[in-house]
Amino acid sequence: MFVARRLHLSCKYGAANILRGKRIQSFNYSKSTKRSSGKTDVNPQLLIGTQTYPRSRLRYAAPALVLGFTGFIGFLHYNDERRAVPKGITSSNSGCGCGSNTTVKSPIIGGPFTLMSTQNKIVTEKEFCGQWVLLYFGYSFSPDVGPEQLKMMSTAVHQLESNHDQKILPVFVTLDPLRDTPFHLHAYLKEFDSRILGLTGSASAIRQMAQEYRVYFKKVQEDGDDYLVGTCHNMYLLNPKMEVVRCFGVEYNPADLSREVLKEVTSVS
Repeated sequence: MFVARRLHLSCKYGAANILRGKRIQSFNYSKSTKRSSGKTDVNPQLLIGTQTYPRSRLRYAAPALVLGFTGFIGFLHYNDERRAVPKGITSSNSGCGCGSNTTVKSPIIGGPFTLMSTQNKIVTEKEFCGQWVLLYFGYSFSPDVGPEQLKMMSTAVHQLESNHDQKILPVFVTLDPLRDTPFHLHAYLKEFDSRILGLTGSASAIRQMAQEYRVYFKKVQEDGDDYLVGTCHNMYLLNPKMEVVRCFGVEYNPADLSREVLKEVTSVS
């Protein structure tokens, strides 16, 4: 109680003295500017003398700031550790549950979700168990990067199926559920590849899934109903246990993507 009271008093009166010092400094500076026509510089001794703050009170305020910052960093570290499973630790809640009691080799990315397909059907993560999935987060109103990523996804999936007899399910999750309704998303994806499964849902459901897969997105350049969505445009490769095994950025081309996906698929078969 004594330390808390001293911290409270130091913050209260210390801030008042600091503000009072600033007012004195401003007054002296304004007086000096009145004499500027006579080319008289500001006397630095006047400013130095008015900025002497009580050290005894600041001595308690500084540790309080340090402790508060340290506690905030510790909270962030603890919150991130709760989402990560150390290497070699066995998890009974990995992916969708179809691969329970498996050894997790890296921090878990992904988790359960409940969304709506373009056919107005409820889709959960359990629907994808037993098959390889190429998952992409985007939005239909993307002017350039989104269409290029969908073209790359479609080409890579086609190459894997026709040249290597490997079926990969392409899935598109919108980050703009307000405009990407099931009907609109169906018409949009049909222009690229009818095999791409489109998923949408409520804003909260989309936000939850994005957090599970650590996908950043935010509305930018808003102009009424017209806006863009800033995101990283990454693709995830999920194995039949719904575990993320690879992440692909925009630097990949269709040939590179299909080759890397094939490596992952054949390495476990």
